Amino acid sequence: MKKSIIVVGGGFAGLELIKRIGNSPNYQTILVDANNYNFFPPLIYQVSTGFMEPSAISYPYRKILRNFKNVRFRLGSLLEVVPNENKVMLSNGELHYDILVMATGTESNYFGNKNIEKYSLPMKTISDALTLRNTILTRLDRATRHHDKEERKKLLTFVIAGAGPTGVELSGILAEMKTSILKKDYPELSESDLGKIYLIDGQSTVLNTMSKNSQSYTYSKLNELGVEIKLNCLVNDFKEDIVLLSDGTTIESKNLIWAAGVTAKAFNGFSMDSFGKGKRLKTNSFNLVNGYDNIYALGDCALVQGDIGYPEGHPQLAQPAIQQAKNLAFNLERDKSPWTPFKYRDKGSLAIIGRNKAVFDLPKERFFIKGFIAWLIWIFVHIMGLVNFKNRFRTFINWIGYYLYKDQYFRMIIKPNDKK
Repeated sequence: MKKSIIVVGGGFAGLELIKRIGNSPNYQTILVDANNYNFFPPLIYQVSTGFMEPSAISYPYRKILRNFKNVRFRLGSLLEVVPNENKVMLSNGELHYDILVMATGTESNYFGNKNIEKYSLPMKTISDALTLRNTILTRLDRATRHHDKEERKKLLTFVIAGAGPTGVELSGILAEMKTSILKKDYPELSESDLGKIYLIDGQSTVLNTMSKNSQSYTYSKLNELGVEIKLNCLVNDFKEDIVLLSDGTTIESKNLIWAAGVTAKAFNGFSMDSFGKGKRLKTNSFNLVNGYDNIYALGDCALVQGDIGYPEGHPQLAQPAIQQAKNLAFNLERDKSPWTPFKYRDKGSLAIIGRNKAVFDLPKERFFIKGFIAWLIWIFVHIMGLVNFKNRFRTFINWIGYYLYKDQYFRMIIKPNDKK
């Protein structure tokens, strides 16, 4: 009889696992996800600024899964795991499993600050991206009608918390919008009306996990674009249109974009001993969750122990997730043969700053590429990372249009009514 596998989460790890075991005669697999589509998180920031449409980086699960004869899809949110009964409780029912694979990714970490959680703009999901796009465009339009100069500046000042790749990419694209698009689309606003773009981080440098060369180049290019960078500084609070910083200063703005940290999603039913730093599920080198014999964790929600080069866990990026899924799929098909422990192979790190500006660190030797060549590599890697040819083609055409005209056409305010 086929064993039943439930995969919770259809991101990089979950989908990669299904692609490799979806036609296996040994397993019947059910993918569970709160959304009915897969999306490509590295390009979320382009949707949030109107440079791409959501459908260019997303695709329906049911269409993806058509070619896998032993896979079914269940739309629903995971509420609780019941390990002693081998079942999961969902928002719309329950499912039983022989093997459970947790690939639930991460969510924004607000570090317990309720004001920031309530009033800031996160950058984790397609819904977040559309909310941010609507907010940016609405506030730009509102500023054209506002007669109070200080209020206009609050509407047009953007504070981005977190100088990792997401924060850097977002601040860069907002700065380019300011110089190449806003002046043309909003003639009612003068140069002095346009507020500033701030990038805030508690570390001593931008792109903290990348090489010093990449950090220095990125800092320099963001400065050239007009981004004001404040390092060794945290966002302490956000209330009454004021961003309060740890150095005692404040920034008047209605727009705090939160890209300062993530945490794994924790679910009821697991032993507290199963969780490690950042709520990640601790696993052995085969991705088996500590304390269980049929529950695995992959990707951002997994804290894999036993990989010598990564004693604190692997970076919460696409490549570790994909490689873990490949390794688990290989092991699941080996039946009783000895399993292969997971060992991460670093393929390098990329970050884009703006048009013709990017950085690329190669692994180990930390060879550094910058500028136009790194930008081309970034484009190639991200196009190939999309789920199918149609998405890749549309994205490529979008980027050609932006490169030639320094403009894009998806700056629409769309606020659908949710009818259940």
